[in-house]
Amino acid sequence: MMLVAQELRLETERLVLRDWRDADWAPFWEGTNTPAVMRWLGGVCDEEKRAAAQQRLLSYQSDHGHTFWAIERKADGAVLGFCGLKRSNQAGGPQGLLEVGWRLREDAWGQGYAREAAEATLAHAFTHFADDAVVAFTVAGNEGSWGLMHRLGMLRCEDLDFDSPQFDSENPRIIAYSIDRTAWATANG
Repeated sequence: MMLVAQELRLETERLVLRDWRDADWAPFWEGTNTPAVMRWLGGVCDEEKRAAAQQRLLSYQSDHGHTFWAIERKADGAVLGFCGLKRSNQAGGPQGLLEVGWRLREDAWGQGYAREAAEATLAHAFTHFADDAVVAFTVAGNEGSWGLMHRLGMLRCEDLDFDSPQFDSENPRIIAYSIDRTAWATANG
């Protein structure tokens, strides 16, 4: 028996989270591979790093049935970045946990898009996967990212913190947040 992957499409009021299309990559990189966006993500990527990142995102989908999906704005079809799920795999960190993550282009910041996309992603995680919790990671200095984790109802999980100079060589501490199925259901019930 052959399994056929079903295309993912999550809709919110203003956004569509969906599988990647070939035409998405150029606007994604143009909007997100900037010094401001990549400040906490190891810096602007050269062509080799971009190709490797694309391959990782596509392999997450084929290997696990989820990835950090493209975010499309309904109003104009613009690719704003990504948001979705992967299995935690950062060297030195916890392995195999269901992880939510996001990256949006700078002109999409401060408009609630990341929260809207992350809420839809968490709903998908808890209604389609058996994991009891979803984690998120960021560098300690990325206040915008961990601030969103708080607003999503996630709690600090210091026992999952680890060091990785890949993202911020001056302060390599990666901090973890988590939300469990019960807390998510209570907040969204």
